[in-house]
Amino acid sequence: MTQANTLFFGHSSDGTDQRMPLKMANRHGLIAGATGTGKTVTLRVLAEQLSAAGVHVFTADVKGDLASVAVAPTEFSPQVKERATKLGLSNHQPDFYPVTFWDVYGREGLPLRTTISEFGPLLLSRLFDLSDVQEGVLTIAFKVADDRDLPLLDLKDLRALLNWLGENAEEIQTQYGNVAKASIAAIQRDLLQIEEAGGNLFFGEPALNLQDLLVPDQSGKGRINILDATTLLQQPRLYATFLLWLLSELFEEFPEAGDLEQPKLVFFFDEAHLLFSEAPKALIEKIEQVVRLIRSKGIGVFFVTQNPNDVPDTVLSQLGMKVQHALRAFTEKDRKGLKAAADSFRANPQIKTIEVLTELAVGEALVSALDTAGTPTPVERVMIAPPHSRLGTLTAEERARIMSSSYLATKYRESVDRESAYEKLQKKMVTNSGGSWEAAKEQLGKTGGSFMRNMFSAAMRSVAQSMGRQIMRGILGSASRRR
Repeated sequence: MTQANTLFFGHSSDGTDQRMPLKMANRHGLIAGATGTGKTVTLRVLAEQLSAAGVHVFTADVKGDLASVAVAPTEFSPQVKERATKLGLSNHQPDFYPVTFWDVYGREGLPLRTTISEFGPLLLSRLFDLSDVQEGVLTIAFKVADDRDLPLLDLKDLRALLNWLGENAEEIQTQYGNVAKASIAAIQRDLLQIEEAGGNLFFGEPALNLQDLLVPDQSGKGRINILDATTLLQQPRLYATFLLWLLSELFEEFPEAGDLEQPKLVFFFDEAHLLFSEAPKALIEKIEQVVRLIRSKGIGVFFVTQNPNDVPDTVLSQLGMKVQHALRAFTEKDRKGLKAAADSFRANPQIKTIEVLTELAVGEALVSALDTAGTPTPVERVMIAPPHSRLGTLTAEERARIMSSSYLATKYRESVDRESAYEKLQKKMVTNSGGSWEAAKEQLGKTGGSFMRNMFSAAMRSVAQSMGRQIMRGILGSASRRR
């Protein structure tokens, strides 16, 4: 395989280059291994090569040590020099890559927001860990909002709508189904918890425009979009649900692309076990469907986790490329995981896979890539190539400089609060309460607020009149077009 248009993993034990055609990067992949075995460096090396080829990348930075891909080292560390020498990379030069930093909390990157409507009821139910009955009530709330032109942009919009539905439950059930006040109260409690966890920063506008992830550097390099997750990871359910939302948005918004010479975007899902932990079977089936179909949109998905067992078999079977760093086998459960990892590779008679998995040094991995026909190659023991960018973390000054120079800074820095469900319901409340704005605000902010019955009648117009405003929702319940 020639070097052009390939991803270079490193050298196998016999000195052979281990490469994969770049066009196969949309067939998805797995990077696994115990803590400290080199997964993050492998992710960095692949992200660098993708960027250098003009492919855009999105990845989370869970430890704060990926951000330095934006900076070239003044001099390589002794470890990088040694690795380059062992691999015969005589022309291994320092380099840096175009990076956009994002942060749900808006501190370590540009604020990354979406709206409640775009997030959808299914993912919110997953975020709140709702029961089936509570999820049904939330789905009704979204249906009413979609039918009646009540945009749900932020948490106060959803809170106001739920209050209103609770006060008009009897009338609503004739058209939409039963709305239990106990379920509304439970969802309101979850709203408060997610708000305390920073959800008020995440939900709002301006919402992320996916095309802003795909702006190349002037040099032609692909953009590496890095989500700072050092704080977000403290809320593991929010972290996993957010990345799942982004994946579903990419699936819904990107057009069919067919077979491309290289992907448009490669999405790295770090700490992937959080996505599948305690996920209901129905959600896992939808995730499997997204992973299976999204490659036709020119998007590759790489799951990064400690053990392949963290990923359900239905999803694991969709991952064509596997890079497995060392695993530990201290317990019976560990040994079962070790065997499962070994069995997931295409066999190589020259390698005792299950033994090698516990012997791999830091920076070594078992690699099974894809050939030009898309068939997994026999597993090889590989010394992973060294990165070109600087290892370690960025200083606060370096990060601030990169953030301030982003052309997107003025677009996303300040939040916008346009008229939405809260304001529309507030206006109707004012109209029916003698023109008192303070009374309306007080009612909308309370769980048990009382609304005038004729306000309900005005809002509940026929479905036929509102079909033009209805939001179409995708496979994971997110809105497929923007308000």
